[in-house]
Amino acid sequence: MLGASGGVGGELARQLRDAGWQVRALKRGLAAPSEWADGLLWLRGDAMNEAEVRAAAQGCSVIVHAVNPPGYRRWSELVLPMLDSTLAAAREQRATVVLPGTVYNYGPDAGPAPAEDAPQRPLRRKGAIRVELEQRLQQAAEAGEIRVLILRCGDFFGPRAANNWFSQGLVQPGRPVTRIQQPGRAGVGHQWAYLPDVAQTVVHLLAQREQAHQRAGHVRQIGPLMPHARATRLLDARDRPPRLH
Repeated sequence: MLGASGGVGGELARQLRDAGWQVRALKRGLAAPSEWADGLLWLRGDAMNEAEVRAAAQGCSVIVHAVNPPGYRRWSELVLPMLDSTLAAAREQRATVVLPGTVYNYGPDAGPAPAEDAPQRPLRRKGAIRVELEQRLQQAAEAGEIRVLILRCGDFFGPRAANNWFSQGLVQPGRPVTRIQQPGRAGVGHQWAYLPDVAQTVVHLLAQREQAHQRAGHVRQIGPLMPHARATRLLDARDRPPRLH
């Protein structure tokens, strides 16, 4: 597991652990070379160091690549080299690589409900890097070197989800929710992904990975309904609805 300290990787690590998987988590800056905590084996290492990633992955059948540059800085310098470390380890172990994908691979020409084979022509540099990242995984899979599971998601939210729009922009963390900021126009969709659901889906797909080879599928999202869904959920907790702004 690369990125187990983050919101996505942490939720995946916990749910895989609870499903009976033995989880190793690579982390920079550990005081000891390895330590057990919360039912996970933490190993000291850096995703930029191919040798450390390969050593940590010895005997692993699955490698979760959920790591991002610290603070999302130096994106263009670090994202692809970190993936190359994962690819080297996955090739050596003949492992399945799990990648939390994003909708930011798409540009406006993909339409409001992109099909699985929709063109990936993003307008921004980070989106282009994500496209390149997935292309490298696809090339390795098509060459028969590894298997790949990409779960494409909208913006993450949920317990322990760091750096997310929901808790940083739509509500005020640590305060009673009396209002929800809605930055878009009413009826304009935005794709969201609830982290526990994302992790649960990955656990189920990994259990079927031998049968799910070379398949693609999108599920209906509730972007336009999300503001009202949030308000309804908060109504249950507060007995009165928050205001939408």
